[in-house]
Amino acid sequence: MWEQIRANKHKAAGMVVAMAALLFVLGYVGAEALQPGAGPVGLGAAFILWLILSLVSYYGGGDIMLAVSGARRIEKKDHPRLYNVVEEMQIASGLPGMPAVYIIDDPSPNAFATGRDPEHAAVAVTSGLLNLCNRDELQGVIAHEMAHVRNRDVLLMIMVGVMMGSIVMLADVLLRVFFYSSMGGRRRSRTSRESGQAQLVLIVIALVLAILAPLIAQLIYLAVSRRREYLADACAAQFTRFPEGLASALEKIGAASRPLQHANRATAPMYIVNPLRGGKLNAASLRATHPPIDERVRILRSMAGGAGFLNYEEAYRRVTNRSGVLPRTALADDAAEVPARPSPPAGGEARESQVRRVRETTDALWRLNRYGFIACPCGVRLKVPPEFTASRVRCPKCHREHEVPRADGAER
Repeated sequence: MWEQIRANKHKAAGMVVAMAALLFVLGYVGAEALQPGAGPVGLGAAFILWLILSLVSYYGGGDIMLAVSGARRIEKKDHPRLYNVVEEMQIASGLPGMPAVYIIDDPSPNAFATGRDPEHAAVAVTSGLLNLCNRDELQGVIAHEMAHVRNRDVLLMIMVGVMMGSIVMLADVLLRVFFYSSMGGRRRSRTSRESGQAQLVLIVIALVLAILAPLIAQLIYLAVSRRREYLADACAAQFTRFPEGLASALEKIGAASRPLQHANRATAPMYIVNPLRGGKLNAASLRATHPPIDERVRILRSMAGGAGFLNYEEAYRRVTNRSGVLPRTALADDAAEVPARPSPPAGGEARESQVRRVRETTDALWRLNRYGFIACPCGVRLKVPPEFTASRVRCPKCHREHEVPRADGAER
């Protein structure tokens, strides 16, 4: 298993080096085209830009991702089911510590993990996912995100995303500079034609790089993202020993067509499913942020009663007709059979379970918004907003009066 993760890291590191080289070449050629002899200055500027953004992303990338997504941290009392599932998957995945748990108030079902290492990790899920998924499905999703944390995917994707952003920024600056400098080029060309041809070749090369570099960077970024989704799916099946849980969750998430409110193209690859489009539109194209959902589901459901990496690799080959996604040298260490646990009885997810999940999630969101709770003996639960100033409140059903609790989510 560790050899498999190491092999994938080496391949991904090669992509990171390729993207960094693309950034530095763009800086050098662009500066040289604008001013002969200024190439080293452009290279230095590209390096400084990359270094600053990399440091910011390494130490604050996780917090930025959580803030951009609108995630809010919870404790165990806020949503016990979610917190318990994260605890279970933390133990199953072998992570050294408990990740911070966050909820995003959004009806679109999705989830992501972030953090620079397992000691500084966080898992965020939307309220839509909590309402939609039963415990087995939620375990599958959380196990998938724990795999990203353990495999250090989250740091890699943040760093690759920073490089992509740097390339886009630098290419945009160069295109603007070329545009405005060309307006005065005609006047200069009458007096300095002798150096025109060599400079023109550099300008053409720089323009082509400025146009193509962001596209190449995005393809590298998405290729890294798609490959690591397969590995996280395989790890999730092993952690839970129940591939059907993740398969069913992916199916439900894919059926939801509503885009996530706070997602964007830069953060989309961090989620378990493309948050910008419904799963049915998540086509297997070069610009897709994730592998097709139906393909991922068919692989998980074709694991032939096992939950190990060998089972996943064989299922991947049968479903996709491709050579494989996991390294052969690592699969040799996974020779021991990992049996899948049996499916629960049919019809186990009753209607009241869905109602209970929605109520549990809604209550968690009320607590995050500092509402107070009062349990009336008649069975009514009163929710008191934090701006309510009166000291007592009357139950609308039985008309009992209750003392208003503190606005800290405490229940009396």
